[in-house]
Amino acid sequence: MSSAIHLFWQPETPYFIAAALGLAFSLSLFRPAERRTYVNTLLLFFAGLGGQLAGVAAGAADLPGTAGVLRALFQIVASIALLRLAGFAVFRLLLPLVHLRSPRIMEDVVISAAYLVLGIAQLHAAGLELGGILATSAVLTAVLAFAMQDTLGNVLGGLALQLDNSIRVGDWVKVEDVGGRVTDIGWRSTLVETRNWETVVIPNSQLMRGKVVILGQRKGEAPRWRRWVFFSVDPSVPPARAIAIAESAVQEAEIPNVARTPPANCVLMDFEQGNLRYAVRYWLTNFAPDDVTDSAVRMHLFTALQRAGIRIAEPQQTEHSIQVNEAHAQSVRQRELQRRLRAINGVDLFASLSEEERTSLAGRLQYAPFAAGDIMTRQGNTSHWLYILTSGEAESLLELPDGAKHSLGKISAGGYFGETGMMTGAPRGNTVIARKHVECYRLDNASFRDLLLTRPEIAEDISRTMAAHAARMQAAQEAARAGGAKPESSSEILDKIRQFFGIE
Repeated sequence: MSSAIHLFWQPETPYFIAAALGLAFSLSLFRPAERRTYVNTLLLFFAGLGGQLAGVAAGAADLPGTAGVLRALFQIVASIALLRLAGFAVFRLLLPLVHLRSPRIMEDVVISAAYLVLGIAQLHAAGLELGGILATSAVLTAVLAFAMQDTLGNVLGGLALQLDNSIRVGDWVKVEDVGGRVTDIGWRSTLVETRNWETVVIPNSQLMRGKVVILGQRKGEAPRWRRWVFFSVDPSVPPARAIAIAESAVQEAEIPNVARTPPANCVLMDFEQGNLRYAVRYWLTNFAPDDVTDSAVRMHLFTALQRAGIRIAEPQQTEHSIQVNEAHAQSVRQRELQRRLRAINGVDLFASLSEEERTSLAGRLQYAPFAAGDIMTRQGNTSHWLYILTSGEAESLLELPDGAKHSLGKISAGGYFGETGMMTGAPRGNTVIARKHVECYRLDNASFRDLLLTRPEIAEDISRTMAAHAARMQAAQEAARAGGAKPESSSEILDKIRQFFGIE
């Protein structure tokens, strides 16, 4: 009995037990999400020890054959469990510490190869002659390889993908009609999650045989993916103007997930059905919201073209049409005029105007929509437009010499800005950016000139209102920065108005 126990409890056995407990504890401590795996492996190790004790008991019961089989079998079980824990420690603890992250399939291959070597060594130590078995198994191996060639192709494909590192977990790929993010590369297949919340299982052999496009990947560069947004414009619009408007609309707007560098650009693509076909090309930094970002770019592009008085073109063709009912057209025009009058009536700058004069101004207003993030006016620019908001919200910002920006307040529906530029031609004193989708009307100084030349006394009332606005703006600017110029008085503003419009 004592000799049998000596076969089980050898000098190195306590070290093996301590190693198994230490490895399992360390793995569970630093990788708690996988604790169940490590605990189960530790239980398998102790099951192997228990089986060897059972072999000791069989030897004591005078069953030498059974004892030998039990000891050999459960010694392999315990060795496999200990080897598995050691492999986990190397691949999941030690390699990450030196910033080396090995794919899971490589871990599986190395540990499995170690199992094979261990099994052969244990069988040889048990006295089993392996030469005949290996010779006999060669034919069986060839048969199995032929029958499982697809499976082997997938396994070898997975190994090749991991070894050459051509596709990694987290990459965005396109395989034929499937596009999405790689979430796992396994023995048999690669999992790709699409934007439609679908997980596509692609055999590794297919990835090795076919063409795989890795989105947004260039050596030494940050991930970016170029997107194309197409639109068509009437040929009466000069291409240089259309391209400049489109590029400015995307480059200057604050659109999430659109890279600042390289900047978006616009190119003339084709002549199509009597129109000019353009493409805005921008770089996407987050590949998940691709359609959402395309939509935002189209919205900014559309509103910029509308502000410039350019319509998105329709295919040109000759056809007969029925004339629109004049009464209906007149009703539409009247509703639009009433909307413009409401906008004019909300501006205290025009409080001294007669109803006829306001109606005349309303007819000269121009519709100007802005998408959220558009720069409506920029500080320092010379502009002669007065903007009247009818919906949405904008923010006035003061840009300081050090590049900092300070908010001067919100401009909501019913508010207006730009009166100083329209009335005096002075440069913009602040930047205004649309924070929500904004609809507004704008009025230029040329439209106001005839009215002032006819009734120059209106300038006095307007100058007093502008002086009050200037005082409020000055207070806001002083809150954002120390000091500042003294706000102009109404008489000083009146002098500028008269000089700008040439009023004696």
